[in-house]
Amino acid sequence: SNDVWGTPVVAGDLLYVTSFEVHALDVGNGRRQFKTRDVAWVMAVEGGRIHASDGPSLYALDAATGAERWRLQTDAWVYSLKADRGTVVTGTRGGGVQAWEASTGEKLWESSGVQTDFETAEAGPAIHDGTVYLWQDARLRAVDARTGVERWSYPIGDAASCGGVPVRVTPAPDGFVYVSAGARVLAVDNVSGHVRWHFESPAVFLCPPAFAPGPAVTGGGVYLADYLGTVYAIDAATGKDRWRIATEARQSIEPVLVTAGNVHVGSGSALYTLDAVTGTPKWRFAAGGEVVGAPVVADGRVHFGSADHVLYTLDAAGGQLRWKLATGGEITGSPVARGGVVYACSKDRCVYALDALKGTGTGNRPRT
Repeated sequence: SNDVWGTPVVAGDLLYVTSFEVHALDVGNGRRQFKTRDVAWVMAVEGGRIHASDGPSLYALDAATGAERWRLQTDAWVYSLKADRGTVVTGTRGGGVQAWEASTGEKLWESSGVQTDFETAEAGPAIHDGTVYLWQDARLRAVDARTGVERWSYPIGDAASCGGVPVRVTPAPDGFVYVSAGARVLAVDNVSGHVRWHFESPAVFLCPPAFAPGPAVTGGGVYLADYLGTVYAIDAATGKDRWRIATEARQSIEPVLVTAGNVHVGSGSALYTLDAVTGTPKWRFAAGGEVVGAPVVADGRVHFGSADHVLYTLDAAGGQLRWKLATGGEITGSPVARGGVVYACSKDRCVYALDALKGTGTGNRPRT
């Protein structure tokens, strides 16, 4: 009955969406299996649990049944929540960060002095593979997720020296953390904290870097777009830009999508696809409103939503429109594609599950 917002989460046979409460829907038929009694401003599904916060409290539910596992009061309003490998990390208003044991809610550690300029879910503390990344006291700090012990720190600067935009981090499988900080991009060794290189652009980056593995000749590297819409391909080993291509002004905080040798980027009201190796534009598709969230590619198709209330599906190689669905409201978050189905939320208070090939309703589908 309330607005549905954000990106749906698919885990096992259930799809989770936030609509003030968390709703768990059967992926096969859309029937609601349960909903929470509490508001969930932030949510993460991990390890068979739903971790969520209504602001002043933090709670965990069984992801299959909705049964409460634990609940606690926090010292300040929770604005960000991430969960990874049995640890829940929260950012609270006033510069606080806390780590919790996911199974019990036991507090593992807490810290203060984290930046307070950007108290949003995407600008909060990040956790990846046992490390938490904090923007604290004008430094980027990497700490052990279980103990809070510092592994390294780097003087990244305060909000003013970072262009008045949040610092964003992308831990990558090559052992480096790629950081966007204002108009700078840095490659930081995840073990030692040594800065391998840094790159400067004329304009600030609102989105985190995207990393594609492999050599540059096959499209490997670091990719991101600044707020003017210029897309950069940076050599991951040297920090030199291989190419830069102008699109159009971009307010999105979502990273560009690099897959199958292509870079897909929503800029303004258009989706652009560039060759990852050369930067050569392949196609541009104009939607009827601002591109919302991040595109998703599956089975040779690219799906994305727009502020014009429409969910679009294009051929990923050529950009031809395959189908589109007009909903009763602006698409929220990013679509999710799994098992031949694309899931999306709209401000018309509906969740959509559509056949990814045809764009038709899925009806009652067997669980996959």
